[in-house]
Amino acid sequence: MKVKRAITADKCRFAAQIFNIATIVAILIPIPLIMIWVGASMFVYAANAHHPDERVAHYTRNAGYRFYAVAGAMVIFGQPIVSWLGGLKGTLLIWAIFAVTLIPMAIWEILKARREDWRDIVVEVPINE
Repeated sequence: MKVKRAITADKCRFAAQIFNIATIVAILIPIPLIMIWVGASMFVYAANAHHPDERVAHYTRNAGYRFYAVAGAMVIFGQPIVSWLGGLKGTLLIWAIFAVTLIPMAIWEILKARREDWRDIVVEVPINE
């Protein structure tokens, strides 16, 4: 048996923005949150990458591609940067690379999602009897 449920326009817009918002917060509070966000982002991505509203999935996928590309690049280039510049200077440079590459695009995507015309959607959800 299936039940119809409504997903409001506000929830769809927030779901489209949450990956970018959390990325900005994690970068602005770098040391503890960026490490936690690398793991938590996978759950947010998995939850929204197949959202019933295709625009939510689009925004989430784009944010994920950007974040994971920079994080992956830092896995490769982070250690040489830290060993070249030294501990704190190298760490600050890696943080700056994250900030410069991700924050402007995240803000742009948040504003872009905010300007879109979001509508309530109805989905059918199976229930257990």
